[in-house]
Amino acid sequence: MIDLEEMTHDRQVAILEVFDNPRPERDYRVVHTTSEFTSVCPKTGLPDFATITVDYVPDQTCLELKALKMYFYSFRQQGIYYEAVINRILDDLVSVCQPRRMMVTGDFNLRGGFGSVITAEYVAAST
Repeated sequence: MIDLEEMTHDRQVAILEVFDNPRPERDYRVVHTTSEFTSVCPKTGLPDFATITVDYVPDQTCLELKALKMYFYSFRQQGIYYEAVINRILDDLVSVCQPRRMMVTGDFNLRGGFGSVITAEYVAAST
């Protein structure tokens, strides 16, 4: 069980795990979606709910799903703005699995009549 009260960024990233890509010679898309993402608004302290989609083309490694789920759970008590959380997720996932391409989208539930969709994208430099 993860202790959400004492979660540091380093501990969050350490939750993530990868496994060897079974077909690293081929470009193929992997899309993971969860509708159970929650964090906390840093201004009001109210919970934020979102559907998070991770869409990537792996290189040498792929993201392990149980670890990804636990990583997402680690945001439940964190006060963080939408834009910051989506960019942090992208940075953390790229640092761990080093994909060829990755896009992270957060479709946040309506609050005060506003819906927000935040997308951050990474493309590896060509070698």
